[in-house]
Amino acid sequence: MKSEVLLVNKKSSQLWLSAGLITLLLVSCAIAQTTSKRSDLSNAQLVPQNSHASATRSVAEQALVNSLSSLPEADTLIYISPQRIINDAAPKVMPAADITKMRSALDDVKQSTGVDLSRIDYFVIAVRFKKPAADLSFVPPDFMAVVGGDFSADSLLSLARGALQQQKTHDEKYGSKTLTLVTIDPIAKAAEKNPLLKSLVELGIVPLNANTIAIGTAAYLKAAVDAADGQGRISTESLNSLLRDPNALISAAGSPMASFAKSFGLLGTEANPRESRCDTKLGDFYSALTMDATNFSLRGAMNADNPDTAKIINGLVSGLLQQAVSAVPDKNAQTLMRGIKMMPKGSEVVWEADIPQQTVADFVREQMKPKPPPASVETSPQKTPRRTIRKRRGTHK
Repeated sequence: MKSEVLLVNKKSSQLWLSAGLITLLLVSCAIAQTTSKRSDLSNAQLVPQNSHASATRSVAEQALVNSLSSLPEADTLIYISPQRIINDAAPKVMPAADITKMRSALDDVKQSTGVDLSRIDYFVIAVRFKKPAADLSFVPPDFMAVVGGDFSADSLLSLARGALQQQKTHDEKYGSKTLTLVTIDPIAKAAEKNPLLKSLVELGIVPLNANTIAIGTAAYLKAAVDAADGQGRISTESLNSLLRDPNALISAAGSPMASFAKSFGLLGTEANPRESRCDTKLGDFYSALTMDATNFSLRGAMNADNPDTAKIINGLVSGLLQQAVSAVPDKNAQTLMRGIKMMPKGSEVVWEADIPQQTVADFVREQMKPKPPPASVETSPQKTPRRTIRKRRGTHK
């Protein structure tokens, strides 16, 4: 198993570097939106606007909704479609030779481990904020990454256990599942001086079903097991917001103000609950990255409570965006960032852009070019200063 793990690390590095680069660039460049429909946070729909969508696509979308509906409640969610990024987005912006290497790495991993990474349907990152502890100390949020697709969760778990052979691991039975927990020594050492890191000392991994696996903090994994059994599942509202456009490459949704209220005791503490005094949707946001035949596209909106607040927030964020553009040294990156349009619409702040795929491709390929080694500076040899020999002149009488 150890040799297989080493092979996976070696062969998959190119894949994850390439896929990760594409993902990060697409997110950071905030690339545009294919349709002119308005993002309405209060009326999110899971059903595609195109009524003529194929039956196959509808079945796939419903399968995605069904899979994610068994997740636990979350305050912030990020959804990533690896298949769309690898199969649709990457070939548009990466050189053909790099695409070939990436696919070759995928095949090598499949042959050596039996896990086909190209069959991953979704990758979801969930964050759940927590109320203060009884001593009123701030408690860091729980986080979890969930991977689902046409693969064996048990095989992936065995692969992970092999990679963790040198770590301190133990199994813990919870409900119908067994969690594999690992102590992260560097975090444990840092937590001795920083109590905020205590909840991150121990992380775990658990298969939620035959083709879904979750990695994260132990408490959140237990909540995921409960949710898989039908208890404490994610709200329909949260899921509707995240999957408003089921064709998105990447989407995100969250409630920052509600998270703040929970973390800082506005809703009470773990030992002293109180009635909510922060019933507001201010700050609730949604954003999704999509693509069509010629453009990458992003559309997003944030609830601002009322039109006046929307204008104030828009002016503030637009000013910060301009400052960020000026601070970026890369001219191509500046061009991409300038393509973002922000505006107040009713009680929302919305953002949109429309950047051709070729522009993004040029930017990505420029970033992926090997950097030339720094030119060596030739310095002339230092001359050793001559010692001046002073002759002592004698005094003659």
